[in-house]
Amino acid sequence: MAKMNIDPVMTFQDGSRLLVSTKYIGDANFKCELYVSTQCDENKLELRMVSPYSIEATTCREAQEKAYVHAVRLYPHASVDMKKPPYLIWQGPAIPIDR
Repeated sequence: MAKMNIDPVMTFQDGSRLLVSTKYIGDANFKCELYVSTQCDENKLELRMVSPYSIEATTCREAQEKAYVHAVRLYPHASVDMKKPPYLIWQGPAIPIDR
């Protein structure tokens, strides 16, 4: 399996990571979604979506900034350790994740 191009927003104490996916969705719009990932083995990640909805904006950077603000709301005590945008572009999982 190829390495995924992910840029964690932060790593939690248990080793899980907060990730942001960024996709161009057409009509000059981008969307971001937040996931928590845990390493199952060296070739597999377990992903859990933590954003209740897609975060959309007209630019990639704006969508990522909105995702960052949402992450700060979700994890306020961890916000000092969060990486601020821009993030590497990761389009999220190839298979839809149950919310």
